[in-house]
Amino acid sequence: MQSARKIETILQDKTLEAPLRQAAEKVFEGQRITESEGLYLFEKGELAYLGALANFIREQKHGGRTYFNRNFHIEPTNVCLYTCSFCSYSRLIKKREEGWEYSMDDIMEIVRKYDGEPVTEVHIVGGVLPQYDVGFYSELFRRIKAHRPELHIKALTPVEYHYIFKKEKISYEQGMRLMKEAGLDSMPGGGAEIFHPEIREKIAGGKCTGEQWLRIHEIWHELGMRSNATMLYGHIEEYRHRIHHLEQLRQLQDKAGGFQTFIPLKFRNKDNEMSHLPEATVIEDLRNYAISRIYLDNFDHIKAYWPMIGRNVAQLSLAFGVDDIDGTIDDTTKIYSMAGSEEQSPALSTRELVNLIRRVGRQAIERDTLYNVIEDYTDHEFEEDQAFKGYTALPVVNKN
Repeated sequence: MQSARKIETILQDKTLEAPLRQAAEKVFEGQRITESEGLYLFEKGELAYLGALANFIREQKHGGRTYFNRNFHIEPTNVCLYTCSFCSYSRLIKKREEGWEYSMDDIMEIVRKYDGEPVTEVHIVGGVLPQYDVGFYSELFRRIKAHRPELHIKALTPVEYHYIFKKEKISYEQGMRLMKEAGLDSMPGGGAEIFHPEIREKIAGGKCTGEQWLRIHEIWHELGMRSNATMLYGHIEEYRHRIHHLEQLRQLQDKAGGFQTFIPLKFRNKDNEMSHLPEATVIEDLRNYAISRIYLDNFDHIKAYWPMIGRNVAQLSLAFGVDDIDGTIDDTTKIYSMAGSEEQSPALSTRELVNLIRRVGRQAIERDTLYNVIEDYTDHEFEEDQAFKGYTALPVVNKN
């Protein structure tokens, strides 16, 4: 395997610093790196070195397979009680005329818009408001399941659950059981931001704590269900805060085992209280993907959310530990476009997404939310590619 040969070449480098050599040896032998070693990778690891280690792990786990799904998003509201410094999306209640607040019927109309379309997942997340409570979401999940039973509902973050359970005066355990009974299939990874209180209190004060975020996911995992995890990076945090965040996720995964994928989310600085901060470079994005892949040895998947970072960087990330680039997202999701993401109208057809993956030598695999394979597009030919495009005039060669 070419990725293994790259690790062997690294280990033969006499000039390699001892801590970097030790980390490479651990990766090659399938051993876990420590927190101090992870921090050293952030501080001293060069891009090519990190990419080689991360790609080795990626190919050990998945070969060239790169996953995507067909999904659509529903954002019930962008009006929110909380005031997160990094958020370009929400509107405070005093400015609610600038936002939207969908009714149950409005949301069901969006669901019905995809009737007959081969989508497998609806992703529901938005702002926090009193009317979107336990009763509202319980009824919404039941109505979606009654309308389209096979549609996977991935919905709400611990930020929303913490609020609605507290408002209902019920425990996390009781609340998550109610959500499961109503039809919730899995949880997205949002709201994690940065767990360390030094940073979390500055950028997301008032929301659930890092410990509460982790506890709600743990309860969900104890119910036999799956979820994702995220980290918002590239703002006021330091490398030690990122490692602390990754370590908390790794420990919970050791304990409960319910996380499917980790998604690093890049801070974007458009129209928010942190607009004065510069954004992370593409090189830093790729280093962060790579170290995440190296550190989270008990996570099966690392995802690059292509609407946030753009199609070209998403392609590059597939050589830095990433094996999933999310879905076709054929809708009008605004959470990241309003923050200044690369993709202002995030929609790709299946053909476009498959070709994006193929162009960097990877295999495109359509999955469902739980990573069951729906279709392997390795040898698939699309009708548009087979269509006759006319003859091409060739130059006349004079042999005289």
